[in-house]
Amino acid sequence: MARATGRQKAIAKALTLLLPGAPYADMEAIRAEASERRMADLPPSIAVWLTTVAHVRHQHTDYHQLLDEGYDRDAARFFVIDQTNEVLTTWRATRLLDPDDSDA
Repeated sequence: MARATGRQKAIAKALTLLLPGAPYADMEAIRAEASERRMADLPPSIAVWLTTVAHVRHQHTDYHQLLDEGYDRDAARFFVIDQTNEVLTTWRATRLLDPDDSDA
């Protein structure tokens, strides 16, 4: 078995701190995405947060349905903030999206 790198350990810790109640399958998908090379320049906690938001949006909300109905990405993201926060709350997340944040 390969030993975990410092980055992998930091991602695992950030994931556990952010999402203590998330299902294993979702945590593993988020861990894999946060470990991707394109996320390497980000601090582990930021990589985990961005990956978590994207994962929840794409897997657990009506985001794609809204896109199919003709909404642009920003509008679709805005309209799924509440759904995203519901999932994060169910997972006992220590952070939620702020609807007033323009980057949400």
